[in-house]
Amino acid sequence: MKKFIFAAIAICFLTSAAVQTGNTLPSADVKALDGKTVNTSKFSNDGKPMIISFWATWCKPCKKELDAVAEDYAEWQKETGVKLIAISTDDSRSSAKVATDVKSKGWEYEVYLDENQDFKRAMNVGDIPHVFIVNGKGEIVWQHNGYADGDEDHMYEILKKVAKGEKID
Repeated sequence: MKKFIFAAIAICFLTSAAVQTGNTLPSADVKALDGKTVNTSKFSNDGKPMIISFWATWCKPCKKELDAVAEDYAEWQKETGVKLIAISTDDSRSSAKVATDVKSKGWEYEVYLDENQDFKRAMNVGDIPHVFIVNGKGEIVWQHNGYADGDEDHMYEILKKVAKGEKID
C-alpha cells in the first residue's frame, strides 16, 4: 500500500510539472501595488521572455533570489529583453509589507499581489520561491523551485537560450 501511495504522489508531481511546460499563463486576477486589478493572462513582453517569480515577504530564500537577480537585472534586460514579474503570495494581513520590501530592496520589477493565491494555485505552485520562464510566444518553457546561491546563474543561461529561440533541454 505504501508503494502505491508513493507511486501515486510521484505521478501527480511529475504530471503537474509536465502540465506547466509548454502551456501559456492561466487566467487569474492579481493586484498591482497601486491597487489596480490585472489579469495574468494579459502578462506580455512584446515577444521577449519573462520571468514569473512567486515569493513572499516572510520567505528568506525568495528575497535572496530576487536580490541576486537584481544585481544583474539591467544586464539581463539588455542582453535578452527579459521582464521579471514578481508575484507576492502574502495574504491580506501581510501584503501591506510588500511595497515596503520592494522599495527598500530597490527591485525594479513589476510586482503584483496574489492575496487569495488564485494565480499560485493555477500555476500549480506549492513551495516558494518558484520561478517560471516564459518565452516570447507566452509559453512556459522552464521552472524551478527553491533557491541556492548560484541558481540565478543557471536561470540566466536558460534565459539566454530562450531569448535566442533555442530549445530548453
